[in-house]
This record gives sequence, C-alpha cells and structure tokens, in this order.
Amino acid sequence: MQLLSSRRARAAAAGAAALALVLTGCSAEETFTYTPPEQVDGALPDDTIAAMQAAVDNAIAASGSSGAIVGVWVPWSGQWVTGVGTQEPGGEEPVEADMSFRIADITRLMTCDVLYALADEGVLELGDPVPDYVSGVADMQDITLLDLCNGTAGTGSSEETVRASWFNTPARQWAPLELAGYGLARERSAPHTTFRDSDAGYLLLGLALERASGMSASELIDEYVAQPLGLAETALPGAEAAPPSDGPVLKGHYLNAVEGGFACAAPVDITTMSSSTGFTDSGVVSTIADLGRYVQAEAAQALRTEETPDRFGSPLPAYAGAASWYQATGGGYLAGSMIGQQGWTPGYATAAYADPATGFTVAVVLNNSTQGAGIPQALAWELAAIASKVPAADGQTAPEFGLPFTAEQYHQSIADSAIACVAPPVE
Repeated sequence: MQLLSSRRARAAAAGAAALALVLTGCSAEETFTYTPPEQVDGALPDDTIAAMQAAVDNAIAASGSSGAIVGVWVPWSGQWVTGVGTQEPGGEEPVEADMSFRIADITRLMTCDVLYALADEGVLELGDPVPDYVSGVADMQDITLLDLCNGTAGTGSSEETVRASWFNTPARQWAPLELAGYGLARERSAPHTTFRDSDAGYLLLGLALERASGMSASELIDEYVAQPLGLAETALPGAEAAPPSDGPVLKGHYLNAVEGGFACAAPVDITTMSSSTGFTDSGVVSTIADLGRYVQAEAAQALRTEETPDRFGSPLPAYAGAASWYQATGGGYLAGSMIGQQGWTPGYATAAYADPATGFTVAVVLNNSTQGAGIPQALAWELAAIASKVPAADGQTAPEFGLPFTAEQYHQSIADSAIACVAPPVE
C-alpha cells in the first residue's frame, strides 16, 4: 500500500476577514502556490447590507431557524461577515460570526479534493473501479472513483431510509459501508451520463480513499485540504458524539412536526452528534471565515497540482429540466459562473459559492435543518445577486461580473417555501 508524501511543509499566510491567501510550499515533486484576488478590507455599502440583512431575516423566518451566520466577500468593494439572530427562539444569546458548525454537503467538495490530490500524486487513478478499494460492491465493477465524485455512479441516496435514526439516535456511530448500503439498495439509474445526488457515493469514495492511502478520512481532509489552505477551524471529527468544536458553537436544531405544521417555538437541540452520520459526505465542521476561504480557493482549483483533467470542465444538468446555467460535477454545482455546494445535516443547513475569476464569495449557515438545503441555496444565490451589483470602492475597478438570476426571484422562492409554525395548545 502506497503511503502519501506529506504536504505539511506548505505554508499559509491568510487574512481571515479578507480571505487573503498567499500559499507557498513544496513537496518532493512540485511547488504549490496560490495567490487570491486582492480583497478590499472594508464594509460593503449600507444599502447593500440592508438588502442582505432583509434576505437573511426572510430565510431565518422561512426555515424555522433562530439564527444564521453569513459571509459575503466582494474583492473590489468590501465584505459582510456577521452572525444574525439568537441561539434559541426568543433567546438572549446572540449568534456570533466565529461560531463553528457542520458544513453538511460542502464536505463532498473536500472529499473530491482528496481524490484528485491522490490521483495527481499517482497513488490511484481517477478511472480505477470502485471494487478495487471497497469490499462488498462487486456489482460496481463498471463504476469508477471519478463517477463517485461526479455523481454519475447511478447510486441512490441513504438519507430517506436513515433520516429518522439520525434524529432519534444522534450519538450512534455508523459504519460508512452500512450507511451507504441503504442507498445502494435503491434502484440505480444509468451510470456515467446522468448526475444523481447520492450521499452513498461520497461515503464509498471516502472508504476508497482511506484504503488507497492508508490514512483515515480525517487525516486526509487535514493533509490535503485544511493544512494547505490554512483552515485552522476545519476538520472531519472522529465518530464519537460531540459538538462541532471545543470553542464557540452555533447550536443546531430541527423541528418536530405537529398537526398543521411545526412546533417552531420548541426546536430540538441536536448540536451534539456523531460525525459518522455524514463521514465524507457531510461530516466536516468549520467556521464561516474558513468556509469562505475554502470555497474561494476551491472555485479556482487552487489545490490542484496538475492542470488536467479540468475537474469542473464537463458538467451535467443538475436535474431533469434544470436551467442551462445550473449544472453539477466534481462534488459540487455550477450556478452561472459560480462554483459551490449546498446541503443539510441534522441541525444545520449550509451553502457556499464562489466565482473563480473574481474571487466573489458567499457562504451561509442556518441553525435549523428542518427544510433541508433549498433555503440556504436560495439565500446564497439571493445574497450573491444583491452583492454582485455593488460599485467598486475608491481606487478599485469592478470586473464584468453578472449572474443569470435575480435577488427578487430567490427572495420570493424562500418566502413561498416557508414552514407553517403552529402554536402549542393553550392549557
């Protein structure tokens, strides 16, 4: 079994507020450098912040959340990084911007980062069959590791089967292959040519990467993602049930369904749980500053040491009938010129997108997962549409940058998807 050359010699100098990264270093084979777009260190215009605040308030109310953390970085104009709301409905403890949370399906991008890194180093090949590394899946001989990353394996999702168990037994430690098995048991679609959202695929990919490298998934995320990019607050925790970090933590919740809607005034706290629920599909924890820094570098493919293949070069429609500008591949989604991901895990709903050419970046987390990934996705796109129109700061030049959607349409879609809150009966 081939062991990995260390990338820990890579040095990272990062300005947290501005997402400024200047990364240099070397391994035995190559030199790694990444210089991000220069970021104006200042606030965005007041009217822009007011519009974005209204967007976040709308999303908090619609999702049944009590709080959110948001980061918007416009390199040519400024930034807005803030906590909004409180840890509990009607509570007094404010949400702060430095709190940790589970990043949900954005983990998939990191898992694919590791795949491409190991391929670049010659540890494995993207076209290797899955059964070469994962036992018990002999019927996947025609499915490759790249298929797992791209969502073209045809496998189903485990979420529908195990969702109730996640909420009822959050401390349970899941074996990744057991968890993936529920998705593998579903009817499969034609592989290679159609994208299918599948948590099972990324669980299998994590197992394959562990087998190929001789390292744990946690070590791989640290070695090939967190350390190179200077993400000190980003990690895939061990399986033992715990909060997202030992420091300040955004409390995560879900709502119980009651007759006529949801018990919004009595959210269930699920902050402490096992990361094995998500593993290499949705188990990573981070902060908004780290997440913004990560997705900005990810969109630019800063971690790649080889120029080919282009990881996001051959996307497929995100679903049947999707807008032509909304596609999927490489563990993420392409929304116009922006690259990112969205998702949910018990307690949290997240989204993060960045434009590779300009460094324009948006990242959000809501502290309630009841409505799933739709609202954070729409919120991220609404914020992007608002912030993309800000003028350049003094001495700066705004690039030609636009998005194929409007803030108004996603503000309305969030309002239309709002949960129905039902007051408890009066005794």
